[in-house]
Amino acid sequence: MKTTYLIILSAFSLLTMRSFSQQSKLINLHELVQQKNIDVFNRDLSLLQEPSYEGIRLSKSTGEGIAWLKGVSFSNGIVDFDVRGEDVKQHSFVGIAFHGKDNETFDAIYLRPFQFRAKEEELRNRAIQYISLPEFTWQKLREDSPGKYEHAVKPAPDPNAWVHMRVVIQGDSVSTYINNSVQPCLVVKLLSSNRTGSIGFYVADTSGGDFANLRITKTD
Repeated sequence: MKTTYLIILSAFSLLTMRSFSQQSKLINLHELVQQKNIDVFNRDLSLLQEPSYEGIRLSKSTGEGIAWLKGVSFSNGIVDFDVRGEDVKQHSFVGIAFHGKDNETFDAIYLRPFQFRAKEEELRNRAIQYISLPEFTWQKLREDSPGKYEHAVKPAPDPNAWVHMRVVIQGDSVSTYINNSVQPCLVVKLLSSNRTGSIGFYVADTSGGDFANLRITKTD
């Protein structure tokens, strides 16, 4: 009887620990903007209101742009969000920055929607990209490790439509799932030694982007 009780108690304790070690929160982006809890770097931000997509828009400009969530530190967990770029060659790069130290030092996963349905396989294989700035730019990674830090997205989404991204960061690895696929389209080892920091929406040079339905699930 005592053994059974201990087993039940242990199971309950384990479930309790798991519930406390995983915190999931849907982020109201409009409220964050109204409360001035988004720090925008090198872009203009406007509110976006569409059916099922209450979010934000980052303007187009040269250089990289980020909308950091003020006061949010992220280490391990899952980041879910919807993102929309456009089918404009070399002018649409949209995704998420994480483990940010400042506006020049962070890791990021981003999409190139204009490559989703490219005719050439080589270009389709550049549809999603991991970078770790400032050292590991996409140019350096493509030159040093071709095909390792970028990949195709299958099935290929509509490049002008909303795309759901799920980015799972755990320890030294990151896996990215697109449009609720059960298989990740990109799995890489993190190149930065930094394992915690700021999180925010990311657009690369000459690109703007739309973002909505952000949910952050932190795990220990």
